[in-house]
Amino acid sequence: MLAHLPLETRVEIDMLAASFGQPLERIVELQSSNYFDPLNRSDRYGEVCMVVRRPNGHLLTMKKTFYPPEGYRLLTGGINHGETILTALLRETHEETGLQVEIERFLVAVGYRTTTAGEAPAFYTFAFLLKEVGGELEVLDENEQVENFQEIAPDELPAFAERLAHVQDVHSEEINGSWRAWGEFRAVIHQLVWEALQR
Repeated sequence: MLAHLPLETRVEIDMLAASFGQPLERIVELQSSNYFDPLNRSDRYGEVCMVVRRPNGHLLTMKKTFYPPEGYRLLTGGINHGETILTALLRETHEETGLQVEIERFLVAVGYRTTTAGEAPAFYTFAFLLKEVGGELEVLDENEQVENFQEIAPDELPAFAERLAHVQDVHSEEINGSWRAWGEFRAVIHQLVWEALQR
C-alpha cells in the first residue's frame, strides 16, 4: 500500500509505527472520478487525522462554516510537500485546536484510489490517537473556517461514518465537487479509526 510513497516517507512511517504501534494499512477504492477538495490540492499528497481524546474520553469532531449540516467529522490537516508526517500532525493539531497533546497510537494509514488514478493512490490519510494534556480548545488559524466543535463517544464513529456516506448529493463550489463523493471519502477514516480502536 505504501510502495508508491517516497522512500523518506516510508522510512518515517516505519519509525512512527515502531514508536506508536503498527497502524491498520488499507487501500480504499473511491467510486468517484472527480477530484474534489482535498484530493485536488496540489500543495499536499495527503493529510493527518487528529483523533483527539479529551479528558472525559470523548473524541473531538468539527464542522466548517460551508459544510452541510451533517458534515461534522474528525479533524484533519494537510501534509505539505517536504514536511514530515509528525511535523504536520503537531502543527495542524496546534492550529486547529490550540490544545497540547501526547501521541498515544498510530491508528491508520490509508491510501485512496479513484476510478482515474490507476494503481497509485491519489491521496493518503494517516490517523493518530492523541491524548489532550493541556491548553484551551480554540481555533488558532482562522483560515480553517471552523464553525463549531462537537464531542462524540468513540462508539459513535460507525454512525458518523454512515451519516457522512449519505450526505446530500449536490455540487459544492467550495470543494469543487459533490458533497456525496466528499462524504463517502470522509466516511472511510471514521470506520477505519473505529476498527483500529477495537484492536
